[in-house]
Amino acid sequence: MNSQTSVSAADLTIAASRIKGVAARTPLIRSDRLDALTGASVFLKAECLQVTGSFKFRGAYNRLSALSDSERTAGVVAFSSGNHAQGVARAAKLLGIPAAIVMPSDAPDIKVRRTEADGAEIISYDRLSESREDIAARLSAERGATLVPSFDDPYIIAGQGTAGLEAREQLKDAGRAADMAVICCGGGGLSSGIALALPQADIVLAEPEGYADAGESMAAGAIQPVHNPGPTLLDALQTLKISPLTFGILSGRGARGVAVSDVDALRAMRFAMEDLKLVVEPGGAAALAALLTGGVQATGKTVLVTLSGGNVDPQLFARCLNAQPFF
Repeated sequence: MNSQTSVSAADLTIAASRIKGVAARTPLIRSDRLDALTGASVFLKAECLQVTGSFKFRGAYNRLSALSDSERTAGVVAFSSGNHAQGVARAAKLLGIPAAIVMPSDAPDIKVRRTEADGAEIISYDRLSESREDIAARLSAERGATLVPSFDDPYIIAGQGTAGLEAREQLKDAGRAADMAVICCGGGGLSSGIALALPQADIVLAEPEGYADAGESMAAGAIQPVHNPGPTLLDALQTLKISPLTFGILSGRGARGVAVSDVDALRAMRFAMEDLKLVVEPGGAAALAALLTGGVQATGKTVLVTLSGGNVDPQLFARCLNAQPFF
C-alpha cells in the first residue's frame, strides 16, 4: 500500500484481518420510529459501542499493528481532540508501543482522562493559536517516532473502512444493500473508508456548521479550508481542512455535504438516548441529525447511518435532555 497516495478496497480486507478479535464488531440498529419519521429503511452502525467508544480504534490499531519492530520501539506521536487520541493510546497499550498525544487544552475531560488512563503522554496546546500538526511533527522528528495522523493516512482510512465492510455484510444478512450512507465527517477518514467499502452507495457527509469544509470542497471541486469557524459542540468533527487523500476518494465518489447545528446534534443525541438507548456524543450524532432534520432526503431508500462516537462529558450530555425532540 502506497503510504502517500492510495487506498484500495483490498486494503480494507487486510485491515479487517488485523483488527479481527481486537476491535468490536458493532451492531446495526433499527428503529421503527426513525423509519416512520424519514420514510426510509435506516440502519445505524453503532460505533459508539466500539472499543474506546468510537470508530477511531479501528484505524489506530490497523496503523500501529503494521509498524516494524524498530518503529514500535521508537514509539508514535498523534494529534487529536480526543477520539483518535483514545484509539491510538489503547492500540499502543495493547501492542506495547510508547505513545505521545497532542491534545487541545479544551478537549473534553472524559477524553483526556481516558487517554491518560491507557498510558499515553499528553501534550496540551491552544487550538486557536498553535498548530497541532507542527507540534506533532516536531515531536516526531525529535524522538524518531512515527506520526499517526487522524485521517491523512492510508492505514487509518483502511482501518476505518472496516466499519463499512461490517455494515455491508450485516446488511447482506438482512437481505439489503445500502443505497445511501450518511457519515459523520471531520477529516474524512471514516467517510473515505466507507465510500471504498460501499462502492454503489450515495455518500453524504454530515459536518458541523462552521466546519463544513468537506462538503464545500466537494461542491467547489477543490479543497476549501475553514476560516474563522468559531466554537462547536461537535468537537470530534472540528477539522479545518480535509486532506488530498480523503478529498480524492470522496470527490471521486461524488460525495456531498450537509451541515449540522449544535442544537440539532443535541436533539439527535436525545433521540438516540430515548429511542435507541444509546449514549452518543455531539459529533457522533451528526449523521443522525442530518437525517432527522430533513437535510438528507432518503424516502424509500436503504440508508446506513454512522453513530461514530459516544465519548461525551456528563455535563454536556445532560444538555440533550432539554433539547426539543424530533417527534
